[in-house]
Amino acid sequence: MSVSLADLRGRDPQIFTDGCPTRTVLDHVMGKWGILVLLALSDGTQRWGVLRRNVTGISEKMLASTLKTLEADGLVRRTAYPEVPPRVEYALSPLGRDLMERALPLMEWVADHAADIVDRSA
Repeated sequence: MSVSLADLRGRDPQIFTDGCPTRTVLDHVMGKWGILVLLALSDGTQRWGVLRRNVTGISEKMLASTLKTLEADGLVRRTAYPEVPPRVEYALSPLGRDLMERALPLMEWVADHAADIVDRSA
């Protein structure tokens, strides 16, 4: 590993402690739906219906809430087109793309090892 928690806390002793903004970001990004929405958007710009199909199991309410949160965090860009019927597209922002460049290797590791890990805990 290149960076440890001790290294990070050497820069800021409060990092990842209760009340630190890092906890909020982790909650938004690494929560069940946040990471799956970001993962789906790493494939490119998507409209609502496509995104909902790509993030199976998410309710419309949860998708709307997750997208609002990720947009407010600056990770997702929402573009509404003044057309009839209205068209809205979602895409990763530059910050979101930077995050997913770093998170995709983790997601690949999870995909590669999930079955073995779940089998062990069963």
